Amino acid sequence: DVQLQASGGGLVPPGGSVRLSCAATGFHFSTYVMMWYRQAPGKEIEWISSITAGGLGRTYADSVQGRFTISRDNAKNTLFLQMNSLKPEDTAVYYCGKSGSRGQGTLVTVSS
Repeated sequence: DVQLQASGGGLVPPGGSVRLSCAATGFHFSTYVMMWYRQAPGKEIEWISSITAGGLGRTYADSVQGRFTISRDNAKNTLFLQMNSLKPEDTAVYYCGKSGSRGQGTLVTVSS
């Protein structure tokens, strides 16, 4: 079975940084485009970033461009999201996913 488990969230002050990880099992991770999504309280889920299978192609939503960096380690079946210059509006549950699957999320709260 496909399993995607995000981790690394927590309480972060405005302007701070956090690195999320996503452990993937149950499929050939290195052959899939991977994504990060988030869902803020009371809002619909939002796509925020994608990375190609080999890791060379990366795209970002306008809301996070220049502040977030997606990366992956195919040898360890792990996806990452480096989040810098965090704002209160970045508060959300963050999920990793691939086509047809989205895993358990991790909550990031940006607050002083």
